[in-house]
Amino acid sequence: MAKTNYDEPKSAKGPLFYGYKVFQYVFLIFLAVMSLLPFVIMIINATRSRSQIESHAISLIPGTNLATNWKVFTGKSFNVTTGFINSFIVSTGATICSVYFSTMTAFAIVAYDWKFKKAFFAFIMAVLMIPPQVTSIGMYQFMYSIGMTNKLFALIVPAVAAPSTVFFMRQYMSGALPMEILQSARIDGAGEFRIFNQIALPMMKPAMATQAIFAFVSSWNNLFLPLILLTDKKKFTMPIMVSQLNGDIYKTEYGAVYLGLTLTVLPLFVIYFLLSKYIIAGVALGGVKE
Repeated sequence: MAKTNYDEPKSAKGPLFYGYKVFQYVFLIFLAVMSLLPFVIMIINATRSRSQIESHAISLIPGTNLATNWKVFTGKSFNVTTGFINSFIVSTGATICSVYFSTMTAFAIVAYDWKFKKAFFAFIMAVLMIPPQVTSIGMYQFMYSIGMTNKLFALIVPAVAAPSTVFFMRQYMSGALPMEILQSARIDGAGEFRIFNQIALPMMKPAMATQAIFAFVSSWNNLFLPLILLTDKKKFTMPIMVSQLNGDIYKTEYGAVYLGLTLTVLPLFVIYFLLSKYIIAGVALGGVKE
């Protein structure tokens, strides 16, 4: 009986294949460099003097004026440490409120059938189209009438209403939340808040981590709302302090400005690296087929 030869097919990988792979890696490396270049320039300019930055705005050679820029930055009438603490309190509180209550709203839209559910979701999408600048006057008058100006709490509470986060959570929850598990929990006697906190929230970790990054970055970089609600220097956040480094029309200490921007960006990197593992885990979980 003839022996059947089950040889492995020869690889079709030729010079074109490897050339294409090399092109892919080179292109991706180029994109990574272009993405990181602004941050590198910002950090390097934080060590250079005003004259050096004005003569050559882009340089990859660090300067020797970091101590001088730090003296200029800390020599203003505000306290940098206080600004960091205020920004951290506002950003953390706004992120928690935005992510938690938006997830709860999305859960109510996805997990329950009620009469005006579609109209309610359409209203949220309509609110998403309204720029915050349009409602700023009414926002300030309302906060002033209830005595909430110059209070950090006034910057945290509006984060409860986050239409974009609700939309993202609703879209993610529609495919990631099995209704059978919720029904089983109800049959076992679990209450709705327990179902949401102990069953729905753990399943939403990747989406919550993604939105937490966006919410924290948006709140940390927010300048418009703190600028109209805060006048007490003890309540200033980091963006307000950096905006006051521009000086007058004749002289601006650009080195101190870049140093302030660098200090402002550092916590954002920390938050991203802390939460990125949940995003990667969610992508890996979504790529597994049963």
